[in-house]
Amino acid sequence: MSEVTQILDRVQQGDSRAAEELLPLVYDELRGLAAHKLAGEQNNHTLQPTALVHEAWLKISNDDKRAWNGREHFFAAAAEAMRRVLVDRARRRLAAKRGAGEANLDADDLDIPAPAPDDQLLAMNDALEKFATAEPRKAELVKLRYFVGMSFEEAAEALGIAVPTAKQWWSYARAWLRVEVARTFGNETSIE
Repeated sequence: MSEVTQILDRVQQGDSRAAEELLPLVYDELRGLAAHKLAGEQNNHTLQPTALVHEAWLKISNDDKRAWNGREHFFAAAAEAMRRVLVDRARRRLAAKRGAGEANLDADDLDIPAPAPDDQLLAMNDALEKFATAEPRKAELVKLRYFVGMSFEEAAEALGIAVPTAKQWWSYARAWLRVEVARTFGNETSIE
């Protein structure tokens, strides 16, 4: 059992000191995931990896009802928190723009797992939420790869599946999301 898993067990048992010990152990890995996700952002972006980690940490650490079943579950929760931070940020930025109504999506520019402009990120998030109702485990894979930038190996480990299974799920999810985004925006799309 990893040290992170042991600390997570102590957190669940109500040990307040354990939560203080957790962040230093996972911080570098969370920051690495955030840096990977933000590496391809536009040069004028304002969100830095450190800020993304801190916002995600606030979301997951303030949930008193949260119970993590080990290290993988914790990092999946962190990935979900990062996704929500990025989606919320994209929504705020689009709402702040003049005429921030629905925009046409040029899905040919959509490249998973590279970062996308705000409107594409929101379109992908909407499609992903629909996908998650039908295929929740496959949707988790998409979140880990698209929103956090994990490799197949990292995502497969986090989900407790084999790498070939992750690749199959990824192919299926890409096809499903491509159809959904095209249906929503009326564009032909290519998700690589």
